[in-house]
Amino acid sequence: MGGPIRTGLLFGGNSDEHRVSIVSARGVLAGFHRDRIDCIPLAVTRTGRWLPTDRSRLILEGDAVEVPELDPAAGSILGRPGGGLVVSVPGKPLTPLDLDVVFPVIHGWGGEDGRLQAFLELAGVPYVGTGVAGSAVAMDKGLARGILEREGIPMAVWRCITAAEVDQDGSGLAVELAASPGFPMFLKPANGGSSVGISRVDRPSDLVAALELALAHDSRVVVEQALDAREIECAVLGNSRPEASVPGEVIPGAEFYTYDDKYHDGTAELRIPADLSGETAEQVRTLATRIFRYLDLAGMARIDFLLDRSTGVLHFNEANTIPGFTPISMYAKLWEESGLPYADLLDRLVALGIERNR
Repeated sequence: MGGPIRTGLLFGGNSDEHRVSIVSARGVLAGFHRDRIDCIPLAVTRTGRWLPTDRSRLILEGDAVEVPELDPAAGSILGRPGGGLVVSVPGKPLTPLDLDVVFPVIHGWGGEDGRLQAFLELAGVPYVGTGVAGSAVAMDKGLARGILEREGIPMAVWRCITAAEVDQDGSGLAVELAASPGFPMFLKPANGGSSVGISRVDRPSDLVAALELALAHDSRVVVEQALDAREIECAVLGNSRPEASVPGEVIPGAEFYTYDDKYHDGTAELRIPADLSGETAEQVRTLATRIFRYLDLAGMARIDFLLDRSTGVLHFNEANTIPGFTPISMYAKLWEESGLPYADLLDRLVALGIERNR
C-alpha cells in the first residue's frame, strides 16, 4: 500500500458514551503519525446520521462536546452493500469515499456491540477491532460471562435477570437476590460501558432504585457479588496471536470506578504497572489472552479483573472491545509502559485491521 493509509476515524453515535467518544477521537487524531496515516474524520450524530468529512473535521478540531444535527442539505455519508461508503449531497451525484480502513472509537451501543461492524462488513469496508460476533458477545456481560464460565474462567457469583422477571415477581426476585449473590452486590445493565447505570447495593432498601437505574439503560441486568477486591486491567493487542501488556491497577476515587471518576473528576489513581507478584502478573496476562480468544476478539481489547484481597483469587470482570482513548485512559498507558508508544500503537491497530480483512 503506497502513501499514507486513508483511515476513517469514526466517532460520536447514540450511546451514553457519545461525549467520551469525541474526546477519544481527538486523542487518536492527535496521536496519528501524519506521514503514515491520512485521517478522515467521520462524525455520527445521536440520531445515527454520518456527517460529511469537512463538517466532521470541524467538529473534531474544534471544542464541541457533541456532534450537532445539521441541515440535510449539508449531506451525509451512506453505505452501499459491497460498494463502500459514499458521500450523498442533495442534488449531486454520489461520490465514493475511498478509505483503506475505518478506525471506530464509538463506545457502547451502536459502536461496540456488533451493529457498526456488521454495517461496515456489508459495505465491504475494513475496520480496526473485533468482528460482529465477538463485539456483540463481549458487549453483553451476561453472554460473555456464560461463555467464559463454561471455559473455566473464574468470576464472582452472578446471575442475569430481565425486565420481564422484575415485572412478574419483583418481590420474589428481591428475596432470591438477597440469598444469592447476597449483599453487597453490584447491578449493571447487561449492555453498557463507562460505568453508566451501575449501582452498588448494600441493603434491601436500595435494591429497587438500583434495578430501576439499570433497567433504564437495558432490558437485562447482570447482578454480581461485590468483592473486596483490587481492580486490575490488562490491554491485549493482536489478531490470531494476541499479546498482553503489563497489568495496571485502578484505585477508584469513589466507592467504585464511576463514570465521573473516569472522565470528569479524575480522582482515580492509575498505577502502571500494578504492584503484583510476578506470578500474579503473569496469571493476569495469560487469562487476558485466553479470554481474548474465547470471545473471538481481534485488534484490541482491555480485559478487566477483580483480585480478591482476602483470597488472592483473580476474577474476570469484563472485556472492552473499544476501550477509551482519552488522555487519562488505561489502554494506551499500559502499552506505553510495555514499550509501545501511543503513535506506534495506533499504527499497529490500523495494520491489524487491514490484516484481519485480508
